[in-house]
Amino acid sequence: MGEEKVAPVPEYTAGDFNSTTKLAESQIISEDAEYNPFEHRQIEKPNSTTGSLIHLLKSSLGTGILAMPVAFKNAGLLFGAIGTVIVGLICTHCVHILVKTSHMVCKRTRIPVLGFSETAERVFQYGPPKLRPLAGFSKAFVDYALMATYFSAGCVYIVFIATSFHDVINHETGNDWSVRIYILLTMIPVLLIGQIRELKYLVPFSALANLFIVVTFGITLYYIFKDSLEFDDKPMFSSFGSLPLFFSTVIFAMEGIGVVMPVENSMSKPQHFLGCPGVLNTAMGTVIVLYAVIGFFGYVRFGDAAKGSVTLNLPLEDALAVTAQILIALAILFTFGLQFYVPMDILWRKIQDKIPKNKHMISQIALRSGIMILMGGVGLAVPELEPFIGLVGAVFFSSLGLFVPCVVETVFLWPNELGKFRWVLIKNVIVGAFSIFALVAGAYVSIKDIVELYTDDDEHTE
Repeated sequence: MGEEKVAPVPEYTAGDFNSTTKLAESQIISEDAEYNPFEHRQIEKPNSTTGSLIHLLKSSLGTGILAMPVAFKNAGLLFGAIGTVIVGLICTHCVHILVKTSHMVCKRTRIPVLGFSETAERVFQYGPPKLRPLAGFSKAFVDYALMATYFSAGCVYIVFIATSFHDVINHETGNDWSVRIYILLTMIPVLLIGQIRELKYLVPFSALANLFIVVTFGITLYYIFKDSLEFDDKPMFSSFGSLPLFFSTVIFAMEGIGVVMPVENSMSKPQHFLGCPGVLNTAMGTVIVLYAVIGFFGYVRFGDAAKGSVTLNLPLEDALAVTAQILIALAILFTFGLQFYVPMDILWRKIQDKIPKNKHMISQIALRSGIMILMGGVGLAVPELEPFIGLVGAVFFSSLGLFVPCVVETVFLWPNELGKFRWVLIKNVIVGAFSIFALVAGAYVSIKDIVELYTDDDEHTE
């Protein structure tokens, strides 16, 4: 037997969304024994396989599914259906290779659990010598990209809430208030719920949000299917010019890379996450089917009038439709606290040691308030939901959810484990190229649409 040694002990906190467990300091492992990271995980309150599946589904079934009809508007019925399945499979594959690579890195480095950014860091640390100096940069990049992704998605949430209340209140009262006024009003509850710093206090809000979303889905499906559907006037393919918006919207809707590692890291049986059927395949298969159905039939029902959220297409003359719009606005408002918790947790852990402990409370309040006000400012600058969703999906979700996992897997397997004819490298280059296309083209078209909207507003004003 080889000489025994003490495994390295990474420090994590219970609220760490990158890594959620802590290795006991007394854990002894044999140098000669094959290391199984799953056997060395110590989790205070692990999630069951079913619970993990529910968490993954809950993280994916949000505002994104409501944007699917407008995605189909930018693609056409046939291309939208095929494209949704393809993008869903690509997103699923990227999550799969990220988690699989994380498992292999854990095994090689004898660390029981690693989060997204730690996986990227360790991959470069143990990768090709020329790339090892990039380890610190890779960790920082993923952390800051996660923060940017969640903060930008929070901006979409604010615009979504304000737009929903704008349509309902203006219709019911006869007011002609701008959506920007509703963004300012929305900031009042947002500033309050964004100050919650403990996950346990967000649980009631999440429970209500889930209930409201389920009811809203039911009402939306009722309006989609209550009358006969007309298919003949809907194109099978829209246009090449609108495809980037389709891809970026679907990526925004489906991509949940930020929550994958926390869910997997907290499982009592993490070996059930991958594989067939597995938690990942079951969750993403369900998501792909639901998104395709809502997108397809939502577009058939509302056609080119489809908006950034299908609930905005519901007839405001009906009390049931008004109820759906109010409920989904409240659901997204209640979800904002959890959405905001994730990037703030990452940011606070990076800076808390630089702030005196007696000033932590006031610093947290000031920092959170400042960031939320900045997010509201972004919403005020771009209050159009449809191109905003496309822009966020193109810039943040495509780079973090598609490009980074491909880079991580390639670096880890380089140069001798890339398969026959280096098929893994070829596959990752193709997926990486697609992510860059989605980023560049989606961002360009979204910004172009935003500029045109402002130009049209200026011309109408004149």
